[in-house]
Amino acid sequence: MRFREPLLGGSAAMPGATLQRACLLLVAICALHLGVTLVYYLSGRDLSRLPQLVGVSSPLRGGTNGAAASKQPSGELRPRGVRPPPPLGVSSKPRPGLDTSPGAAFDPGPKSNLTSVPVPPTTALLSLPDCPEESPLLVGPMAIDFNIRVDLELLAKKNPEIKMGGRYSPKDCISPHKVAIIIPFRNRQEHLKYWLYYLHPVLQRQQLDYGIYVINQAGDTMFNRAKLLNIGFQEALKDYDYNCFVFSDVDLIPMDDHNAYRCFSQPRHISVAMDKFGFSKQQFLTINGFPNNYWGWGGEDDDIFNRPKPYDNYGNDSPITLCRIVHKGMSISRPNAVVGRFDRIAHTKETMRFDGLNSLTYQVLDIQRDPLYTKITVDIGTPR
Repeated sequence: MRFREPLLGGSAAMPGATLQRACLLLVAICALHLGVTLVYYLSGRDLSRLPQLVGVSSPLRGGTNGAAASKQPSGELRPRGVRPPPPLGVSSKPRPGLDTSPGAAFDPGPKSNLTSVPVPPTTALLSLPDCPEESPLLVGPMAIDFNIRVDLELLAKKNPEIKMGGRYSPKDCISPHKVAIIIPFRNRQEHLKYWLYYLHPVLQRQQLDYGIYVINQAGDTMFNRAKLLNIGFQEALKDYDYNCFVFSDVDLIPMDDHNAYRCFSQPRHISVAMDKFGFSKQQFLTINGFPNNYWGWGGEDDDIFNRPKPYDNYGNDSPITLCRIVHKGMSISRPNAVVGRFDRIAHTKETMRFDGLNSLTYQVLDIQRDPLYTKITVDIGTPR
């Protein structure tokens, strides 16, 4: 009996080994083909946009460990080459200075006309609850002492929640009261220090979304308080969408924090005995603001009270027990009374249509953002 010689291992005579090699070669070729196809596909894509589709940061944009260097918000898609919009309160256009067109005051302008000076944004987390109608933080009567030394720099450090320019909003809730507090001003820095010292804590305890605006009259012409208030209204709206405006003199300080610095369904005389008012934006626009022709002291408040219905319903005065106001015991120079003011007051209903916001002219000379307030210096012209 003859025996066949065994086939050598690894010989081409073994069909299984040959088939295995062929399959491996085919898989390698397919993998190479897929890799080349993928490279060509991705080479025409903007890889930096891929992480934005899922709202995460991209290490391709200069971040570390996946932290993005881009300032574009997560999940926001924007065409290449298009610059992001400016933050709240910042405009791509310059702030207007001289307003000479009658009627312009009625329209505070679109948001594109907001001031070019950055204003810190207020609370934007929609998940926060609304602030209660009556704040639980109020303490009631307060002790007012004008013998203490007030350091505004130290005061700013003690109130870290107040943003540059005197802007504040509650951190635990969303306030429906967006209040601009307007103060007519000239050469009253000592009064202003005490006003800021006492009022900032009060306004914070009232849980207001507020800003402080000191409207400084330049020059040495007769003081025009009412015109400065109109300017404050118009300039504040360039910063923020305020819905309430409180007009107060710099030497008025409440003795009880229940004295609300906000607006109600009707214009409110916040201080029954003193000159401090609260108007909603629409109420103030409707009455055409304050008159502009009261140069000197007195008359403008009586004028605005004589505006016809439905604006003459000022029946919502705060209770007298909550409106005790302290005048800071310092000398106040008010030598110039308004000439002919009683005759002007008698004709308020005829003159209000053309004397007010729609006839307001002025020039902004300087805007100063201090830690506790915004000071706007203006040239308001001279008496006609």
